[in-house]
Amino acid sequence: MSTFAERIISFNESLEFTGTLPEGIRIMNPFKESPVALQSSSTFYRKYYDDELPRHLILGINPGRFGSGFTGISFTDPKRLVTNCQIDFPGPMTHEPSSEYIYDMIKAFGGVEEFYQQFYIHSICPLGFTIMGENGKETNYNYYDNKALLKAVYPFIVKNIRTQIAMGFETDVCFCFGTGKNEAFFRKLNEEHHFFKKIVALEHPRYIMQYKSKLKQEYIAKYLQAFSEK
Repeated sequence: MSTFAERIISFNESLEFTGTLPEGIRIMNPFKESPVALQSSSTFYRKYYDDELPRHLILGINPGRFGSGFTGISFTDPKRLVTNCQIDFPGPMTHEPSSEYIYDMIKAFGGVEEFYQQFYIHSICPLGFTIMGENGKETNYNYYDNKALLKAVYPFIVKNIRTQIAMGFETDVCFCFGTGKNEAFFRKLNEEHHFFKKIVALEHPRYIMQYKSKLKQEYIAKYLQAFSEK
């Protein structure tokens, strides 16, 4: 019987969006675009998920360019992959504020091994999107930022949440990163498809780091309290 690690790696390798996106929006698939992302993420999952321990899902929005866009691991930028997980990364040492927050929270939780034995983080939409900014540079784009985009990726979202649940994750409660549009969409989706008995939403790490950084420790305490009540 395969472990969580092998099922997650297989899931990542199979991720592919075959629909049509609105003009100007690009899909970001690190597992197809970057051998480094596939290699580093596979090493990560074999290190922390090579077992059958019961775990709960945490779902963010969709991957960002400087975190999982490089490493293939949700909320894990290259800096945290090397420093906190002791996994080599043969690429640029990008920094993502969301990843910084998550690994500070994980440290407070009890460390990476303790945390990843209980939780698996991914995204409601498992692939990311970018759009060209006015400055001519690509910027992150969320699945809910455009009605046409949401319509295009809706079946993809439903299919991949089902696929991840089928890996064997717990369905009594799912944690959602994002208390605005992400939570609203996810709750409606869950009402329609009955994926989980309960959804617990927490402020998104990016929001905390961008707007509430002085209260970071209070938000970490809130996260830990929510996780302890699962």
